[in-house]
Amino acid sequence: MPLVDMLKEAVLRTGCLDAVTSVSGGGSLSPEVLAERLLLVIYAYGTNTGIKAVASGGHGHTEDELRYVRRRYLSAEAARAIAVQIANATFAARSTELWGQGSTAVASDSTHVRAYDQNLFTEWHSRYGGRGVLIYWHVEKKSLAIHSQLINCTASEVAAMIEGAMRHGTTMDVEANYTDSHGQSEIGFGITRLLNFDLLPRIKRINKVKLYRPVAGEPDAYPQLTPALTRPIRWELIAQQYDQMIKYATAIRTRTASTEAILRRFTRNASHPTYAAMLEVGRAQKTIFVARYLRLRDLQREIEEGLNVMESSNGANSVIAYGKGGEIASNRRDEQEMFVLCLRILQSALVYVNTLMLQDILGEPEWAGLLTPADRRGLTPLFWSHVRPYGEVNLDMDTRLDLAAVKLPGPRVPTDAADQQSSERA
Repeated sequence: MPLVDMLKEAVLRTGCLDAVTSVSGGGSLSPEVLAERLLLVIYAYGTNTGIKAVASGGHGHTEDELRYVRRRYLSAEAARAIAVQIANATFAARSTELWGQGSTAVASDSTHVRAYDQNLFTEWHSRYGGRGVLIYWHVEKKSLAIHSQLINCTASEVAAMIEGAMRHGTTMDVEANYTDSHGQSEIGFGITRLLNFDLLPRIKRINKVKLYRPVAGEPDAYPQLTPALTRPIRWELIAQQYDQMIKYATAIRTRTASTEAILRRFTRNASHPTYAAMLEVGRAQKTIFVARYLRLRDLQREIEEGLNVMESSNGANSVIAYGKGGEIASNRRDEQEMFVLCLRILQSALVYVNTLMLQDILGEPEWAGLLTPADRRGLTPLFWSHVRPYGEVNLDMDTRLDLAAVKLPGPRVPTDAADQQSSERA
């Protein structure tokens, strides 16, 4: 199945291109022509093949026409709105009998994308060992990307994690975030606690982590934990700076200030009393998490499962963005951001169409008694063995995929199971 046909099917079923005209303010092109050219531009950026290569396909649109549509219509805001609408449509189309109730947790991680050495704006990343940029992803447990952002190699992954969990824009209610060791810190635990969602990391060398005492003056209260214990939490500092901490958390929630700007301000002044109080909140929250992580095997499995979904999503991105050897050629920030957003659109379209295909096939009566609970847990809509991303781009808007009709996305009501999952996690 050509990847461009899966993108076309997702666009036609969700009506997500309406977001482009609302952002751009209309234009002289007919809706049919504009839709075709937008699909080709999104495909060109998402696969990293470029507009020139896509324009040579059998669709009748020239390179100049595609570049005009890119400049006039496809902005970063429009591309982001398209991705959000496809994600919301996927949430609305899912069958609870097959996929279960909606999840309230996401996994987040950064992906290093290499760039040409001649690109003056690329940075060297010490951990990945190469020049390029970082894409920070937020993927929910059913392999759907709900947020993506382009960050510098020196940017804080903690700030990117918080921004994605708060600014994803979809109908999903994020109440927990799985990360690896690079996406967590004591200040991260503190800010996420103030923002009322759980940070659930996989901590490298967890045997070296120290637990903070709950109160002072009781050195022998936990004799078996003495080697792992350190000083008590300074609750009086938290009480003194409580109003200021809430003010900063409210600024992040209401978009008055970004998490990156607040953390950068505190980094320049590490002795700031509010920053010290947030660290104390983070140390208390991290102690609680480590105690739960070591005691609850189900929590360990939950975090590993979420991070495995994240790694699978990175594998899909490497298949979709195959052009130019997977390296970014442009040194313009807006072009790099457009590549990130269009890649997210293509992956979301892939997940959306695969979800409908699986529901059509597994909804047949003969499958009802064959799928065990373990089989249902192993189902994922993120697979690509049937996808053909290469070859000449032939876009035919008159042909459709043989899939069952679904309702258009609407407001997503939180389910009782999701509320129960949130209360159990708390």
